[in-house]
Amino acid sequence: MSEPAAGERPPGEQPTSGRVLVLGAAGRIGYATAAAFQAAGWQVASLVRGSAAHRCVPGTTVIGLDARDRASVIEAASGADVIVHALNTPYAEWPTSVPDFAETAIAAARAAGATLMVPDPLFAYGAGMPSVIDEETPLRPTARKGVLRAALAERLRAEAEDGLRVVLVRAGDVYGGGIGWLDRVVVNHLPHGRLAYPGPLDLVHAWAYLPDLATTLVRLAERRATLPAFAPFGFPGHAVTGRVLTTAIVEAVGRPLKIDRMQWWMLRAVAPLVPIFRELCDVAYLWSVPHRIDGTRLAAAVGAVPHTPFEAALADALYALGATRRA
Repeated sequence: MSEPAAGERPPGEQPTSGRVLVLGAAGRIGYATAAAFQAAGWQVASLVRGSAAHRCVPGTTVIGLDARDRASVIEAASGADVIVHALNTPYAEWPTSVPDFAETAIAAARAAGATLMVPDPLFAYGAGMPSVIDEETPLRPTARKGVLRAALAERLRAEAEDGLRVVLVRAGDVYGGGIGWLDRVVVNHLPHGRLAYPGPLDLVHAWAYLPDLATTLVRLAERRATLPAFAPFGFPGHAVTGRVLTTAIVEAVGRPLKIDRMQWWMLRAVAPLVPIFRELCDVAYLWSVPHRIDGTRLAAAVGAVPHTPFEAALADALYALGATRRA
């Protein structure tokens, strides 16, 4: 029997759908995830602040409320089979928002008897992370945000030991939707004929094309009954060097570009006065430590992992940013 193509389900698999509540559905990951679940035939409820209702996926049930109102979120979760925790705030608010939003998501999933799904960055591994990360890689955070994410992972593990079903998916830097390193840094000065890369060009860095990541969350949700109570996975995405990335951008835009190195010393100089610069410097090691994610366990769970070829994914991302005239 031939292997399924990239992104296809294994032959004979019967997907299990239902109702999903996406917390933070107007955000970068939340919007893409809501769209992916909707495309797969799920009933999708998009929970957002009322002012962001217009930014939800059309056709989903919009629930406008403040996620800090825990009782209302629990009420909104009634009848959900899966809850996706995609709530996020600016980095400077993480010391309070990460634990608070996590407790809200946990309480809502428990009340509904739902599986809780949490997409997660790589901060918890710390500056000493190995070049290949898998589900057994120890969490040894060295940054403030890493400590918060490691504590969240342990909290979720403890809840799973007490009966909650949890799926945790760690991925590299997201691109292909919303705000991120690609648009805010790498191609920020593209109109002036320049690219800026945050690290050495010959080091491998993990990226996650958002549509692929969102589809992966759907595939895991479909197979939630086959997964252990606490199911952490790594999403392999695209692991490429800065040189491969910048070369692909040059080819996509069709003209020569000057490649600059991001000046971290400038950010550090003003970091005490600019909160976002302080927070970016906190995880600057991600651009000086080569790393990629092993997707073996994920492939065993979902079959072929959704994977758009890198050049095609990047072309679509650049087109969405208005950096090229065609996808």
